[in-house]
Amino acid sequence: MLSKRRFLALFKKESLQILKDPSSLMIAFVLPFVLLFLMGYAISLDSNKIPIAIVANSQGKHTQSIIGAFSNSKSFDVKNVSRTREYPKQLMQENKIKTIIILPKNLEKNLSKFKPKIQILTDGSELNVAGLSAKYAAGLWHLWLEQNHFIKGSKIQIHIRYWFNSPLLSSYFLLPGSIAIILTLIGTLLTALVVAREWERGTMEALMSTPVSITEILLAKLLPYFVLALMSMVICMLLSLFWFKIPFHGSYLLLFLSSCIYLFPALSIGLLISTLAKNQFIAAQGALISGFLPAMLLSGFIFPISAMPIWLQYITAIIPARYFIPILQTLFLSGNVYGIILPNLLYMFILGLVVFGIIIKITKKKLA
Repeated sequence: MLSKRRFLALFKKESLQILKDPSSLMIAFVLPFVLLFLMGYAISLDSNKIPIAIVANSQGKHTQSIIGAFSNSKSFDVKNVSRTREYPKQLMQENKIKTIIILPKNLEKNLSKFKPKIQILTDGSELNVAGLSAKYAAGLWHLWLEQNHFIKGSKIQIHIRYWFNSPLLSSYFLLPGSIAIILTLIGTLLTALVVAREWERGTMEALMSTPVSITEILLAKLLPYFVLALMSMVICMLLSLFWFKIPFHGSYLLLFLSSCIYLFPALSIGLLISTLAKNQFIAAQGALISGFLPAMLLSGFIFPISAMPIWLQYITAIIPARYFIPILQTLFLSGNVYGIILPNLLYMFILGLVVFGIIIKITKKKLA
């Protein structure tokens, strides 16, 4: 049975050790700032001011109008306008432009016959930029034709509305996911060092000679870092809401509950690594490899799980961030959609119980 007196004594000891350890405080309070700013500004799926070149084989007024439309667009940055494609081709080979817009010699004549055509060449070495560039260029061309009455189309107008992310900014769904990645790194890294530090210093054997149980030791080591990780969560939330201006439509209470449940498996994985490693350096490497990298690559944060091979999709089932990221994105962008949130909360809690049970079993065997 758990002894309240022994547990509180161990909890106090671990908390004082955290306060005297600047590395733990740096990881908890400085690392969230650094990582969130890096992810907020460095990771983006938006493409603005794509560098392009225009080959204008004709010099009519409509050609100049088209060049002006591309030059004034927020999506493009016109680097060069020439009459031949040799120099623009060289610029693309040097990775200085991503797209070449070719306006043919007979453009003015074709416009008068309502048969307008232009050519769009994109750099396929960067698929995302190439796809967006072609889409933006085609859309801008079609808009110019409409505005200048060169399209004989129907009178039906289509108005498109985007729900949940009306500005179509990738930061709106990337930053909530970034919070899960940051908590994974912080929680796993902090707890991965805690037991390994005790083994290195030789104090774990002394602790085992006392009447405390394995469960009391593990819980006393887990809870202080749980509080520390929650404080990191608050920092990430404040930055997301007030610095990056990410909208939040859900319940803060539900966000707090989800974070608490998520930290259970995240911290438990770090504690499991620490119990197995018994060395701080190896434990830190294990936390990065087994905690941070899977959360970054296999949680659906950037790459959709549905696009992965089937066998890899099954592996993602044991990654806690896979369940926390949809919760965060739902709370931020949609609100309290319980059909998404509650099942993911249940999966995270079960995963935490399984990992914590493994820790207790392994620790008992190693101390026997």
